Amino acid sequence: MNYKDYDIANFITDEFFIQWIKSPNENNSHFWEKWMAQHPEKRAMVNEAANLIRSVKYAHSPEFTDKMYVETFEQILKADNEHSSVKNFKPTPISSSSKGSFLSFIPLRGIAASLLVLFCLWAQYEAFQYQPQPIEKPKIPMITRSNPAGQKSIIDLPDGTKIHLNSESEIEFPKEFSVDFRLVRLKGEAFFEVQKENRPFLVESGNAKIHVLGTSFNVKQKTNEPLYVALVTGKVRVNAENGDQVTLKPDEMLVMEQGGEFYKTNFDPLDEIGWKDNFLVFKSTTFSDVIGKLENWYGVKIAVQGRIDPNWTYSGVYKDEMLENILRGICMTSGMTYQIDKKQITITNPK
Repeated sequence: MNYKDYDIANFITDEFFIQWIKSPNENNSHFWEKWMAQHPEKRAMVNEAANLIRSVKYAHSPEFTDKMYVETFEQILKADNEHSSVKNFKPTPISSSSKGSFLSFIPLRGIAASLLVLFCLWAQYEAFQYQPQPIEKPKIPMITRSNPAGQKSIIDLPDGTKIHLNSESEIEFPKEFSVDFRLVRLKGEAFFEVQKENRPFLVESGNAKIHVLGTSFNVKQKTNEPLYVALVTGKVRVNAENGDQVTLKPDEMLVMEQGGEFYKTNFDPLDEIGWKDNFLVFKSTTFSDVIGKLENWYGVKIAVQGRIDPNWTYSGVYKDEMLENILRGICMTSGMTYQIDKKQITITNPK
């Protein structure tokens, strides 16, 4: 049977595999590591078989080898030939002096065969009685990273993937990824630079799952808002909760509404992902959205006094800029005033 056709039962009874797990050396390690690289789909099964083998503690018992079987049958045949002449022999009454010679007439063939049968029955009984202890797979610890308003961070995952986590966002990932896939869970917004390898990389955000192999993309989903997935390089597939699948190509963005409706569109990289390089972008942004961005970016609270025109919009690009300079620019173009008191900002429209 070919190793690629093995199941767990085959692996745990294969001597070469057991030798690698129990006593690894240069030869068997080279073979199995190369074989698993060629058959990654078997890696989970190999690991489970290895855990089973490591968990079993074998009791010491004498081994009945093939050589012992052969020697036993040779003795049986030899005894049969030596005593074949006794078939027609009529023994005389046995005296005490002849008891020793009488023992040589006992049919050794039957004794040896009986012992062999008893041994086999005992071995089968032991095999059926053996119950391996259930293995509890250790739980892999989960790591959570979150940012409050006004704070951003860069997170390096165990596989080499880099995550730029925006403010008011949270990411959860295992301390060590499984052998089959890499899964993280996102609340808020993050930009991913995924390390390319055979294991797929999965991002769960709300009710959607984003499937990638190696790429860079931005994911944003805030409470009661649509999901935005903007692809920069590579290729991703987004799976919705209702079973719909959408594949994105570079420079495409998926917008998925709360109800599951979705569409694809192009996007401005500076507008969508400039935040990770500290670009604060306003592009015909409404007043309420400007306030929301400033609160999120700088970690402040903004109160508004006076009536604001509902058609008011603002455009501008800032990089590593102080909050006061941005407020000055906004108010100069609109005739409003501002006041800063630590983390509390008040904007007043006198009109």
